[in-house]
Amino acid sequence: MAKKFNSKVYVTLRPSVLDPAGTAVESGLHQLGYQGVENVRIGKYIELTVTADSEESADRQIHQMCDQLLANPVIENYSFDLTPMS
Repeated sequence: MAKKFNSKVYVTLRPSVLDPAGTAVESGLHQLGYQGVENVRIGKYIELTVTADSEESADRQIHQMCDQLLANPVIENYSFDLTPMS
């Protein structure tokens, strides 16, 4: 029987990739007086619900989604949380 799973996907630029948006945010924070902020990186957060026969199947599907569409594997890393729905 198929089950539903909630997933929270986090996509970030690889450390070796320059992040001009992160640099701009860091500069803005410094201008606002937050001098202790450094190494700002901007990413994406995606929530989705997957229906699958098992948690392993849902995990596999989300990995495929990330590799094919949600993240650019050349310049981005991703991670996700997977939680069964009640």
